[in-house]
Amino acid sequence: MSEEEQKQAAEAVAATQEVAEVKPVDAEAPAEGEEKKSGQPSAKDLLTEDLGIGKIRKAKGSKNIHSGVVHILATFNNTKVTFTDTNGNVISWSSAGKMNFRGSRKSTAYAAQVVTQDAGKVALSHGLKEVTVKVKGPGMGRDSAIRALQSLGLVVTGITDVTPVPHNGCRPPKRRRV
Repeated sequence: MSEEEQKQAAEAVAATQEVAEVKPVDAEAPAEGEEKKSGQPSAKDLLTEDLGIGKIRKAKGSKNIHSGVVHILATFNNTKVTFTDTNGNVISWSSAGKMNFRGSRKSTAYAAQVVTQDAGKVALSHGLKEVTVKVKGPGMGRDSAIRALQSLGLVVTGITDVTPVPHNGCRPPKRRRV
């Protein structure tokens, strides 16, 4: 081996030894009163930072709601998400147009994810912990909206498809000729 090859081999061995000397991360979580010593932000901090929203305000007379229903309307042109309590009173809502998606971007799966996170954060501030999901429509945002709910930390107790299906009711519009 030439001298250059020996130097490269020695550098590679030194690099692997440095990697092996990395200390393991403590598995213990800090107590409630203590702050994290590592300085890494939590998932909740990253979410608020990612969406650019700081503190969420809620109405003065609002109560803490433990369980509720999420209505997801995923059409071919838009996605709307509404959080309600078990009686049907609206807690929060959001849509792709409200989140500044325009045109064909409103019907994307990413728009549905952002919409669900927006409405979900307000619902979480009202104390919502577990939800039942009712999905309506054939749009692209059905699955991504449910995944976004789970990523927010909400417990999904059930998923129901409430898409209206005609029993050969109204005559459909004429076929498109392109």
